[in-house]
Amino acid sequence: MSLVNLLDLLPSEMESLVQSLGAPRYRGHQLAGWIFGKGVTDLAAMSDLPRELRQALAERYTASPPEVERITPSQDGSRKLVLRLADGARIQSVLMPDDDRLTLCLSTQVGCGFRCAFCLTGTMGLGRNLTAGEIVGQVLAARETLPSGTRITHVVYMGMGEPLASYAATVKSLRILTDPHGFGFSPRRITVSTVGLVPGIEKLARENLRVNLAISLHATTSEARGRLMPVNRAFDLEALLGACRRFPLPLRQRMTFEYVLLDGVNDSAEDARRLVRLLRGMRAKVNLIPFNDWEGAPFQRPALPRILAFQAILLEHGIIATLRWSKGEDVGAACGQLKEAVAAGRGRAAAEVSAS
Repeated sequence: MSLVNLLDLLPSEMESLVQSLGAPRYRGHQLAGWIFGKGVTDLAAMSDLPRELRQALAERYTASPPEVERITPSQDGSRKLVLRLADGARIQSVLMPDDDRLTLCLSTQVGCGFRCAFCLTGTMGLGRNLTAGEIVGQVLAARETLPSGTRITHVVYMGMGEPLASYAATVKSLRILTDPHGFGFSPRRITVSTVGLVPGIEKLARENLRVNLAISLHATTSEARGRLMPVNRAFDLEALLGACRRFPLPLRQRMTFEYVLLDGVNDSAEDARRLVRLLRGMRAKVNLIPFNDWEGAPFQRPALPRILAFQAILLEHGIIATLRWSKGEDVGAACGQLKEAVAAGRGRAAAEVSAS
């Protein structure tokens, strides 16, 4: 009999679990505290739980985060983690320091099936969805690599895969991350990025999670976006922006639009002016991401003056527009550079083939 991973359970589900084993509910809070708060995954080491409860749990349950197989440091201080899952599949997470912040970029799938033209991860195809435990397990695994006194302050769902295509696991992982008896992250410090799955955005709007939403836009006409992002054929620009306008933003929060700048493709002054018109009336900010190169990519990064001219047009029209120079580019850990080889048939990752 295979063991059930406790990382897949909400703290409230742990309460019900220990009750089913004859223990009082508060033991579930203690169990969650050991795993999510202290990062202790050895049931035998949870000293304030009764021995009988620990033994009963060990018969059917485990607490198993992904295994850190390799860490590749970047010159800018970020670190790419290659993580091995229980079935042998491999994913990547990235730790990105920035002044007093330490952001962890999480994956939600083995590979990705959306095949955005500018993204190396999309060339993998989809292996499988991750479970909620495999998503939050990346936080535990990454935390174990940190020096004493260092903590992860922000989490972004921007690694391998499309979070809203693994909807149930993504939402459950968000609830574990934000639960006071789970990891206790503020929702304001968590961002979920999507290629623009309109039904997923609409469902997320009803969850009352209050996390930040980032939309991968990358073009200012449906025709251009369709060439870059096949998902646009199912959910075009008009439908996507309609869902964004209906999304309930918490007070003082803005919706983020991610825009990869591709030389001669989507970086003209007219593109910038169209973007201003598309976002008019929205509480929005734009992350401009100069393209991160990868071997065989059909695109190039625009020259710096062209990048700055695009940004200047947005700023002149009152759009908050920041340049996001991706971290970890030298080790294949930047936005759009994560890739693992997926073996045919079973969706298992084999060896890392990213540009590191």
